[in-house]
Amino acid sequence: MNIDLFLEEQGLKLGDRVMVSEKGKAVLEGTLAPSEAKGTLVIKTDAGYKAGFSLESPPQVKKVGEGKPVAKKPPVPVPFREGLPGIVVLHTGGTIASRVDYAVGGVIASFSPQDLVSLVPEITEFANVDCVMVSNMMSEDMRFADYKRMAQAIEEQVRKGVKGIIVGHGTDTMAYSAAALSFMLRNLPVPVLLVGSQRSTDRPSTDAVFNLLNAAYFIVNTDYCGVGVCMHESVSDGWCVVLPGARTKKLHTSRRDSFKSVNALPVARVNFEEKKIEYFSPDYFRRSAEPLKVLPEFESRVGILKVFPGMGPEFFDFFSGKGFKGMVLEGTGLGHAPTNTPENQPNYEAIKRFIAKGGVVAITSQCIFGRVNPSVYTNLRRLSQIGCIFCGDMTTEAAYVKLAWLLGNFSAEQARKMMVQDLAGELSERSLMTDLAGSP
Repeated sequence: MNIDLFLEEQGLKLGDRVMVSEKGKAVLEGTLAPSEAKGTLVIKTDAGYKAGFSLESPPQVKKVGEGKPVAKKPPVPVPFREGLPGIVVLHTGGTIASRVDYAVGGVIASFSPQDLVSLVPEITEFANVDCVMVSNMMSEDMRFADYKRMAQAIEEQVRKGVKGIIVGHGTDTMAYSAAALSFMLRNLPVPVLLVGSQRSTDRPSTDAVFNLLNAAYFIVNTDYCGVGVCMHESVSDGWCVVLPGARTKKLHTSRRDSFKSVNALPVARVNFEEKKIEYFSPDYFRRSAEPLKVLPEFESRVGILKVFPGMGPEFFDFFSGKGFKGMVLEGTGLGHAPTNTPENQPNYEAIKRFIAKGGVVAITSQCIFGRVNPSVYTNLRRLSQIGCIFCGDMTTEAAYVKLAWLLGNFSAEQARKMMVQDLAGELSERSLMTDLAGSP
């Protein structure tokens, strides 16, 4: 049965206090909450948990209290203070762009400055805040066209003279978006920080507040100009870390400190409560004398192929047969692929065919830290000799976005040369032993 029809028949509405019974026995008491499944009745208990009941065999539901309307709380006014720097929050979706109606536990999208200030009122102490909705999607649904929209929205705000920009973003593909913006926005004159939330705002452990607050404080008090990611430094509140956009990786599914910089130091750590910013190195991006230039195009026919034991040439030939222009081959260790034994020689020939058709093959490692190297083993030299490009200490995310961006804005020959050039802090000339442990 449809949940809306069931509620109508029972004379109930979301927010009502109800008692649910099955087979004449009381099961629980709670509040009617929104349901994502149309055939499920959802109750939020006083303990904060939710319970679902299938309407295929509808339970008995008795109203025991008046309902509260499911809606956002009245917005708070957003003050404008003369002389304070301006910050714009560009919303793209994700948990960071949501608020919760605590009566029913339902998440409501929030994109207005009033909603943001309701969540983090301290921002108005040091900045004037505005919000712009760019999109509203889960981050796994991002496509190259969405990166382009983000870049264009950032360019528009830079032209207006803002001090900096926060991009509210889902965490799952934030590393890809950060890398994409790092390449697209050339000579960026302001800080652009991607901020997400690992924990939704209906949980006491939410990280949204400190991530937003510390990102805004950093923007107002830094001369850093570039793309970064601002997330919790540890599982505790207080310090957040600003990570370089083209070096960031999500290393845990749900921890608040899941984002780390790979093969490079973070930019800084920031603590609004203590009014502190500590830079990890004096060598960070500052304002360029050149004007902002946006190169927003991407070649969509680029993919990632992960090396695994037992793979055959059909995986490589898929890229050739489907007309792909680029392939990021995520090899093992220093960049190995199964191309050495007589049984795996067809893989080697398949890679050669792809390159002969004009395809670009960029090699990264499945290892998190360290770099690929074409010179250590003979088999790696063989891959280099047929045109495979070894991407140093780039992450797979950065290499994928970079290759697609290069092929979208330059010729294939230029792309091959530029893949091994450091364009946005994504590649270092050599790795230090301290890099092997990851970021501090």
